Amino acid sequence: MKLYYSPGACSLSPHIALLEAGLPYDLVKVDLKAKKLENGDDYLKVNPKGQVPALALDSGELVTEGPVIVQMIADKAASKNLAPARDSAERYKLLEWLNFITSEVHKNFGPLFSPVLADDAKAFFKDRVMGKFKYIDSQLAGRDYLMGKQFTVADGYLFTMLAWADRMKFDLSAMPNLLAYKTRVGARPMVQEALTKEGLMKAA
Repeated sequence: MKLYYSPGACSLSPHIALLEAGLPYDLVKVDLKAKKLENGDDYLKVNPKGQVPALALDSGELVTEGPVIVQMIADKAASKNLAPARDSAERYKLLEWLNFITSEVHKNFGPLFSPVLADDAKAFFKDRVMGKFKYIDSQLAGRDYLMGKQFTVADGYLFTMLAWADRMKFDLSAMPNLLAYKTRVGARPMVQEALTKEGLMKAA
């Protein structure tokens, strides 16, 4: 498999999932502004959406959209328990979390990266993201991870959003559950390996 990624982008989520799953993969870096691969090839010929992540399967098929990719990875390594069993009530809870993170957190972050959006508009979206984080903080009370005691692919996705919050200098000090969670997930060896491979953290 090949994971098309950009350092620190939302492709960090499936990168974490691949490492946690113990699946073999190759990393292919994408310049999102130029839509080019490191060798100069046109990324739009690989993924016409022009976005990351994209996962090229050994069959030649390309899978896009982070929440779908991470579930596929989890299902390919079912023994790692990165997602509850298909058709179980817990699996639908995982889907609920993945959808919430992608539609309510991730999408509201998007405008904050815009170089042309006015500061007052950015403040509006930042407030929306903070409201979502407050909800997640309340849900993490007494839990190690989003689904309870077990780390799942939803945690890799939320950790990626929290890394963005760091970059944007969000003040999460009033959310102790979320801060403890971020530290807990960030301490996982495979999360640290993903960050190191993407050049976001120095190797120990």
